[in-house]
Amino acid sequence: MATDERDRLREALKRVAVALKGADLRFALAGGYAVWVRGGPESLHDVDFLVAPADRDRAVEHLERVGLAVVQPPEDWLFKVDCDGAVVDVILRAAGSPAPDDALAAATPEEVLSVVMPVLTATDLVEQKLSVLRERYCDLGNVLAAARALREQVDWDRVRERTAGNDFAVATLFLLDRLDVVPAPAS
Repeated sequence: MATDERDRLREALKRVAVALKGADLRFALAGGYAVWVRGGPESLHDVDFLVAPADRDRAVEHLERVGLAVVQPPEDWLFKVDCDGAVVDVILRAAGSPAPDDALAAATPEEVLSVVMPVLTATDLVEQKLSVLRERYCDLGNVLAAARALREQVDWDRVRERTAGNDFAVATLFLLDRLDVVPAPAS
Protein backbone atom coordinates (compact mmCIF):
# COMPACT_ATOMS: atom_id res chain seq x y z
CA MET A 1 0.00 0.00 0.00
CA ALA A 2 1.26 3.44 -0.87
CA THR A 3 2.20 5.64 2.06
CA ASP A 4 -0.34 8.27 0.99
CA GLU A 5 -3.18 5.73 1.08
CA ARG A 6 -2.08 4.36 4.47
CA ASP A 7 -1.87 7.89 5.86
CA ARG A 8 -5.39 8.70 4.53
CA LEU A 9 -6.81 5.54 6.16
CA ARG A 10 -5.12 6.32 9.44
CA GLU A 11 -6.35 9.91 9.41
CA ALA A 12 -9.88 8.72 8.62
CA LEU A 13 -9.70 6.23 11.49
CA LYS A 14 -8.78 9.00 13.92
CA ARG A 15 -11.38 11.48 12.63
CA VAL A 16 -14.26 9.03 12.81
CA ALA A 17 -13.18 7.67 16.21
CA VAL A 18 -13.04 11.17 17.69
CA ALA A 19 -16.44 11.97 16.16
CA LEU A 20 -18.01 8.77 17.53
CA LYS A 21 -16.53 9.47 20.96
CA GLY A 22 -18.17 12.91 20.82
CA ALA A 23 -21.55 11.33 20.08
CA ASP A 24 -21.44 9.42 23.39
CA LEU A 25 -22.63 6.10 21.97
CA ARG A 26 -21.49 2.50 21.97
CA PHE A 27 -18.86 1.79 19.33
CA ALA A 28 -15.56 -0.03 18.85
CA LEU A 29 -12.83 -0.28 16.27
CA ALA A 30 -13.38 -3.51 14.34
CA GLY A 31 -12.06 -5.35 11.28
CA GLY A 32 -8.54 -5.14 9.94
CA TYR A 33 -7.42 -2.12 11.93
CA ALA A 34 -8.59 -3.71 15.19
CA VAL A 35 -6.56 -6.79 14.23
CA TRP A 36 -3.61 -4.44 13.59
CA VAL A 37 -4.00 -2.84 17.03
CA ARG A 38 -3.99 -6.32 18.59
CA GLY A 39 -0.78 -7.29 16.75
CA GLY A 40 -1.81 -8.36 13.25
CA PRO A 41 -1.01 -6.94 9.82
CA GLU A 42 -2.26 -3.46 8.93
CA SER A 43 -5.47 -3.20 6.91
CA LEU A 44 -5.03 -2.35 3.26
CA HIS A 45 -8.42 -1.11 2.09
CA ASP A 46 -10.71 0.45 4.71
CA VAL A 47 -11.44 1.14 8.34
CA ASP A 48 -14.29 -0.55 10.21
CA PHE A 49 -16.16 0.51 13.32
CA LEU A 50 -18.91 -1.44 15.01
CA VAL A 51 -21.83 0.61 16.35
CA ALA A 52 -24.84 -0.71 18.24
CA PRO A 53 -27.84 -0.82 15.86
CA ALA A 54 -29.90 1.22 18.33
CA ASP A 55 -27.33 4.02 18.06
CA ARG A 56 -27.33 4.16 14.24
CA ASP A 57 -29.37 7.33 13.80
CA ARG A 58 -27.48 9.22 16.48
CA ALA A 59 -24.19 8.18 14.92
CA VAL A 60 -25.25 9.33 11.44
CA GLU A 61 -26.57 12.66 12.74
CA HIS A 62 -23.44 13.35 14.76
CA LEU A 63 -21.03 12.38 11.97
CA GLU A 64 -22.87 14.68 9.56
CA ARG A 65 -23.00 17.46 12.16
CA VAL A 66 -19.19 17.40 12.47
CA GLY A 67 -18.85 17.67 8.69
CA LEU A 68 -18.27 14.08 7.63
CA ALA A 69 -20.02 12.72 4.52
CA VAL A 70 -22.25 9.73 5.33
CA VAL A 71 -23.29 7.42 2.49
CA GLN A 72 -25.98 4.74 2.79
CA PRO A 73 -25.27 1.78 0.47
CA PRO A 74 -28.04 -0.72 -0.37
CA GLU A 75 -26.98 -3.04 2.46
CA ASP A 76 -28.91 -2.54 5.69
CA TRP A 77 -26.13 -3.66 8.01
CA LEU A 78 -23.75 -0.73 7.54
CA PHE A 79 -23.24 2.81 6.36
CA LYS A 80 -20.08 4.44 5.06
CA VAL A 81 -18.23 7.61 5.93
CA ASP A 82 -16.11 9.31 3.28
CA CYS A 83 -13.10 11.08 4.77
CA ASP A 84 -11.34 12.82 1.90
CA GLY A 85 -11.50 9.67 -0.24
CA ALA A 86 -10.73 7.18 2.52
CA VAL A 87 -13.66 4.89 3.27
CA VAL A 88 -14.78 4.07 6.81
CA ASP A 89 -17.42 1.37 7.20
CA VAL A 90 -19.68 1.75 10.21
CA ILE A 91 -21.06 -1.73 10.77
CA LEU A 92 -24.24 -2.33 12.73
CA ARG A 93 -23.90 -6.09 12.86
CA ALA A 94 -21.15 -8.37 11.68
CA ALA A 95 -22.30 -10.83 9.05
CA GLY A 96 -22.97 -14.24 10.53
CA SER A 97 -22.28 -13.06 14.08
CA PRO A 98 -24.73 -12.50 16.88
CA ALA A 99 -25.90 -9.02 17.88
CA PRO A 100 -22.99 -6.71 18.60
CA ASP A 101 -23.92 -5.86 22.20
CA ASP A 102 -21.66 -8.53 23.72
CA ALA A 103 -18.74 -7.58 21.49
CA LEU A 104 -19.16 -3.88 22.28
CA ALA A 105 -19.37 -4.60 26.02
CA ALA A 106 -16.16 -6.67 25.88
CA ALA A 107 -14.18 -4.11 23.83
CA THR A 108 -11.26 -2.60 25.68
CA PRO A 109 -9.92 0.95 25.52
CA GLU A 110 -6.67 1.09 23.55
CA GLU A 111 -4.52 3.93 22.31
CA VAL A 112 -4.69 3.87 18.53
CA LEU A 113 -2.61 6.45 16.67
CA SER A 114 -2.72 8.71 19.77
CA VAL A 115 -6.51 8.40 20.20
CA VAL A 116 -7.94 6.23 22.98
CA MET A 117 -10.92 4.24 21.70
CA PRO A 118 -12.67 0.93 22.36
CA VAL A 119 -11.27 -1.95 20.29
CA LEU A 120 -12.92 -5.34 19.82
CA THR A 121 -11.22 -8.25 21.57
CA ALA A 122 -9.09 -10.71 19.64
CA THR A 123 -11.67 -13.42 20.32
CA ASP A 124 -14.50 -11.35 18.85
CA LEU A 125 -12.39 -10.36 15.85
CA VAL A 126 -11.48 -13.95 14.97
CA GLU A 127 -15.05 -15.10 15.57
CA GLN A 128 -16.34 -12.44 13.17
CA LYS A 129 -13.75 -13.29 10.53
CA LEU A 130 -14.74 -16.96 10.71
CA SER A 131 -18.47 -16.22 10.78
CA VAL A 132 -18.44 -14.41 7.43
CA LEU A 133 -16.98 -17.40 5.59
CA ARG A 134 -19.45 -18.76 3.06
CA GLU A 135 -19.44 -20.63 -0.23
CA ARG A 136 -19.28 -17.35 -2.14
CA TYR A 137 -16.80 -15.72 0.25
CA CYS A 138 -14.07 -18.01 1.48
CA ASP A 139 -10.85 -15.98 1.42
CA LEU A 140 -8.75 -17.70 4.07
CA GLY A 141 -5.69 -15.49 3.67
CA ASN A 142 -7.15 -12.77 5.85
CA VAL A 143 -8.44 -15.24 8.43
CA LEU A 144 -5.18 -17.21 8.66
CA ALA A 145 -3.07 -14.05 9.07
CA ALA A 146 -5.34 -12.71 11.83
CA ALA A 147 -5.56 -16.06 13.62
CA ARG A 148 -1.79 -16.53 13.53
CA ALA A 149 -1.10 -13.00 14.81
CA LEU A 150 -3.74 -13.04 17.55
CA ARG A 151 -3.66 -16.73 18.53
CA GLU A 152 -2.42 -16.26 22.09
CA GLN A 153 -5.14 -13.66 22.83
CA VAL A 154 -8.08 -15.74 21.58
CA ASP A 155 -10.46 -17.92 23.59
CA TRP A 156 -10.47 -20.72 21.01
CA ASP A 157 -13.06 -22.83 22.85
CA ARG A 158 -15.51 -19.92 22.70
CA VAL A 159 -14.75 -19.33 19.02
CA ARG A 160 -15.36 -23.02 18.26
CA GLU A 161 -18.62 -22.99 20.20
CA ARG A 162 -19.96 -19.82 18.59
CA THR A 163 -19.02 -20.77 15.03
CA ALA A 164 -20.01 -24.46 15.25
CA GLY A 165 -22.99 -23.92 12.93
CA ASN A 166 -20.81 -22.64 10.07
CA ASP A 167 -19.13 -25.52 8.22
CA PHE A 168 -16.62 -23.14 6.62
CA ALA A 169 -15.58 -21.85 10.04
CA VAL A 170 -15.33 -25.41 11.39
CA ALA A 171 -13.16 -26.47 8.43
CA THR A 172 -10.95 -23.39 8.86
CA LEU A 173 -10.50 -24.14 12.55
CA PHE A 174 -9.52 -27.71 11.60
CA LEU A 175 -6.95 -26.28 9.17
CA LEU A 176 -5.64 -23.88 11.83
CA ASP A 177 -5.29 -26.84 14.21
CA ARG A 178 -3.40 -28.89 11.59
CA LEU A 179 -1.08 -25.92 10.95
CA ASP A 180 -0.38 -25.69 14.72
CA VAL A 181 -1.78 -22.16 14.81
CA VAL A 182 -4.41 -22.98 17.44
CA PRO A 183 -4.58 -25.61 20.14
CA ALA A 184 -6.59 -28.73 19.38
CA PRO A 185 -10.11 -28.69 20.79
CA ALA A 186 -10.54 -30.13 24.27
CA SER A 187 -11.95 -33.66 24.15
